Amino acid sequence: MTDINLQQTILRNLLTNDSYMRKVAPFLSPEYFEGTYKSIFQEFTAYIAKYNNLPSKEALKIEIDSEDRMSDEHYRHTMDILPDIFKYAEEDLSWLVERTEKWCQDRAVFNAVMESISIIDGKHQELSKNAIPDVLSKALSVSFDTNIGHDYLENVDSRWDFYNMDEERLPWDLDYFNRITKGGLPNKTLNIALAGTGVGKSLFMCHAAAAAMSQNKNVLYITLEMSEERIAERIDANLLNVPIDQLEHLSKEMFSDRVKKIADKTTGKLIIKEYPTGSAHSNHFRALLNELKLKKKFAPDIIFVDYLNICSSSRMKAMGGAINSYTYIKSIAEELRGLAVEFDVPLVSATQTTRSGYSNDDVGLEDTSESFGLPATADLMFALISNDELNAQGQILVKQLKNRYNDPGQNQRFVVGIDRSKMRLFDVDQNDSPLNKEVDDGPAFDNSNSGQRIDSEKFENFTF
Repeated sequence: MTDINLQQTILRNLLTNDSYMRKVAPFLSPEYFEGTYKSIFQEFTAYIAKYNNLPSKEALKIEIDSEDRMSDEHYRHTMDILPDIFKYAEEDLSWLVERTEKWCQDRAVFNAVMESISIIDGKHQELSKNAIPDVLSKALSVSFDTNIGHDYLENVDSRWDFYNMDEERLPWDLDYFNRITKGGLPNKTLNIALAGTGVGKSLFMCHAAAAAMSQNKNVLYITLEMSEERIAERIDANLLNVPIDQLEHLSKEMFSDRVKKIADKTTGKLIIKEYPTGSAHSNHFRALLNELKLKKKFAPDIIFVDYLNICSSSRMKAMGGAINSYTYIKSIAEELRGLAVEFDVPLVSATQTTRSGYSNDDVGLEDTSESFGLPATADLMFALISNDELNAQGQILVKQLKNRYNDPGQNQRFVVGIDRSKMRLFDVDQNDSPLNKEVDDGPAFDNSNSGQRIDSEKFENFTF
């Protein structure tokens, strides 16, 4: 069956076979059709969207005449073939649906190849060459998904099973982080720490990476800001319990012995990989993961990316007026979250605050730099806040900003201890905080200079 004949067969059954139409119409795209057949399909979809019923030949002709959307050439051809298209011919429904699905897949791949050629030639206004694998991947994933959703009344058993299923989570070594995440980070999630320069984004991630490895987990730490050796130095200070400025004074034998003791206590591994700032994206990380699996038989249980804003996008060009920072950073966040889903791991990264957020002791989502699309994509987002009062007590304030795992209004603010010399975080008594007006189960420090804002947030907390 030639492609033209198949397009005509598909259109004939769309217009005359209600069962077939309702099975395949949601998966068809005008881009799959050519010339006059594309114009007829567009008229058909407009009619179905408006009336939710099959048109007669006369009704469709009236709609075509009244809307006047076709070119003269397409209109004449439509009038010639319309009688044949409305001649009902009974077909085997299963065969027809299967043949239509294969045709859609072939057309999607063809369109993706043509789009890739335009990208290679530099004629695409938005996408760069790095987007080609994603364009082809989407085309290859085209299929007719017969699952049309969760029926609330009929699927009660499966819903109960879901509620009582023990979801795999990677626990923290910090009590309040376990409280707000119901025991740890689930797989296939993107988790973001928001902080100003020098507050402790990398310190937080290095501590969490060291803690995960100590729990017999495999950890991949990707750095685009500092060298591999600098990240390893911070993790050494944490695990060896030695101030970072004293590491160089350890003898080689003493240093090796201490690292060996750590190796004896855990089966976990930690791989640190450095990329140049702004040059690496999710495709580079995917290639690294596949290479580690092949060469080292290493599959991470958690991935850290230090940090998201200095990654590049695999789909979009960074330069040029066509892409704004909102779209670009949101694209990076979506790609990293997609990587977490693909490899079935939690992914942890960080982002900067805006200039106003840097001096703010009550950071909010609006203080996210460059793109509000990032918190829209993240599963968990929290701010790390520091000031002179907290520094004097060796503490850092954590504020929940978004939480898909738990109620963000519970334990919305809490403090953890911080030892910057050893790159460590630790649990502290919440009553020992200088902001000791905090209540463990709700908003905090009502009498601070941010009290009015916090009070108003009692009625504004929500989960995206």
